[in-house]
Amino acid sequence: MSRARPRARRSTASLFAALLVALIAAPPDAALASGAGGLTGLHVVGGESWQAENHFQVEWDPLPPRDGLVHYAIRTAAGEPIPGYGEQETEASVAADLRVPPTPGTYLFEAWPPRGARSRVSLRFDDVHPAPVSIAAPAWAAAGEDIRVRLARRDPPPASGIAGFAMTLDDRPEGRPCAVAGRCDAGELTLRGGLDEVGHVFRSPPEGISFVHAVAVSGSGMASTVVATARIAIDGTPPQVRLEGVPAGWSANPVRVTAVAVDPLSGMAATGPGGPITALALDGGAPLIAPGAGAGTLVTGEGVHTIEFYGRDAVGNSGDGSLPFAAPGTARVRIDESGPTVRFAAADPADPERIEATIADPLSGPDPDRGSIEVRRVGSSRRFEPLPTEVRRGGLTARWSSDDYPRGAYEFRAIGFDAAGNSTASTGGEGGAPFVLQNPVKREARLAFGFGAGRLVFQRCARADGRRRCHRAVVSSFERRPAARTVPCCHGALVGGRLVDAAGRPLPGQTVEVVEAFADGARNDLRRTALATDADGRFSTRLAPGPSREVTAEFPGTRRLTRVGGRVLRLRVRAAVHLRVSTARAQVGGAPVVFSGRIAHPEARLPASGLPVELEFRLPGMAWTEFRTVQSDALGRFRYPYSFNDDDSAGVRFLFRALVPAAGDWPFAPAASRPLAVTG
Repeated sequence: MSRARPRARRSTASLFAALLVALIAAPPDAALASGAGGLTGLHVVGGESWQAENHFQVEWDPLPPRDGLVHYAIRTAAGEPIPGYGEQETEASVAADLRVPPTPGTYLFEAWPPRGARSRVSLRFDDVHPAPVSIAAPAWAAAGEDIRVRLARRDPPPASGIAGFAMTLDDRPEGRPCAVAGRCDAGELTLRGGLDEVGHVFRSPPEGISFVHAVAVSGSGMASTVVATARIAIDGTPPQVRLEGVPAGWSANPVRVTAVAVDPLSGMAATGPGGPITALALDGGAPLIAPGAGAGTLVTGEGVHTIEFYGRDAVGNSGDGSLPFAAPGTARVRIDESGPTVRFAAADPADPERIEATIADPLSGPDPDRGSIEVRRVGSSRRFEPLPTEVRRGGLTARWSSDDYPRGAYEFRAIGFDAAGNSTASTGGEGGAPFVLQNPVKREARLAFGFGAGRLVFQRCARADGRRRCHRAVVSSFERRPAARTVPCCHGALVGGRLVDAAGRPLPGQTVEVVEAFADGARNDLRRTALATDADGRFSTRLAPGPSREVTAEFPGTRRLTRVGGRVLRLRVRAAVHLRVSTARAQVGGAPVVFSGRIAHPEARLPASGLPVELEFRLPGMAWTEFRTVQSDALGRFRYPYSFNDDDSAGVRFLFRALVPAAGDWPFAPAASRPLAVTG
């Protein structure tokens, strides 16, 4: 062991003076007598308590030895020598700076002057960390509840023993109870003493997750290298409970509801009678309590039912109303198992096609979005036919187009719904009798239609004995007027009619439409002309020139008058055919006579391929005879040269004409040009 140099605390001069005074004052044999006494005031700097380092300082009072030296040695606690730590010497001083062996334990420091008695002090060294402790703490605690924990230590303590335990409670998972890792001051000890088990009580921390940290601390201040940590959750909030299965509105059937509790802290796992529960109370009755996170029940019976629900978590927080901020949840279940009452209202004479039905329901009320009115003939086995129905809260309104149905008796059915979805089908009207209407339900209208206006004047012609005889005819009745008429090209036609009721009374001020449906090939397919009836129910109009067509009159009806249509008239229109000849006198055997012409086609589309044109001739007393058919172009023009080669034609006067026959895509009646004379 190297010689330790004493730490000088006093000056050399003062130390020497003190020693000199002591020698002079001592008796003549004092120097020898010093061999009988030891050093005075020998002590360990910092006391003889356990230290975590093997470095110590010792001090003693000044006592100058005869040879100016102090001898010392470090021995075991039993006083046995320690190799390497045997007798040493130091100059006369009052202190020594030294180290003990690195093995923890208690050592003896002996110091003496030459031939003096030995003085001893203990040097206690322990740098061993105590074994970690275990913590027994509740996983969950209610808010405001003190936290009781217990520490347990099982491994043998270090040489310095256990001075106590350092503990903290905070919100840091990686926290530690002492400022320096592995070391704790005496002021950082929470519990003192080296018991194997010890308990401690912490004041309740805030709600949330907290952590208890603990270490064992040895007599030398060494702490467990592993900090024991226990997680403690503080739960001061009742569970969150929701009620499932509650319909948004009314239900037509019993309803099963389930209360589901969720607690994000202590949880809702069932643990027995004192553990978490979920509860339901129906209409103020005793609650139905189920362990764990769910409770359900079946709600039956018509009416509005009130349900209260709450839960209790693992630490006892309950939402049953025992806390001012934790009242039970409430919900309402509405049940209506009966259908509504549906009844037809009496028909309105001012609008007999308007069909109305009332819907009444004392619980959920009528559904404002569903319902229908249907119709079928009385005695029919066919299904009811739905009518366009307007649905409103408390009623149904449909419009029956009675003009579309044959005469006869018709029954109606109304289907109404309440807000719960119950439906009722009813055919009853006021008083409970079936709601039946006799068609026609409206005042019946009749329409006469024909050519002409107030009366029709025309010529009736017939051939007899080779002669054509005609006589003038006047017809007042529209029904007796001809249903067809042929007019030349570019001429219109007068049509008219009269609107009356079934009794023959005129219906003035009504709107009648004259409808013209043009034949295929016309530029227009349909034309409508609206007319108003006069005081006598009459109307008339002149049809504009154009192609052949079918003409009728329609009265659409009103809310009080039936719909009616007139008979269909056929108006045939001849096309305009123009024929020209290059000369009125033809030379037999000479230059040909050129026949040319054009087909007029107002308001019509001529086929792209043109139309056939038949060229005919006639001699006096004979019928028209075709001698050539030519094809017009897309504009209706045609041309044909003809030569007179027969000597019999000399001096004969011929009549020629061009005839355009009827064609499927040509909207005109057959038409011929005016005859032209050519003499051979």
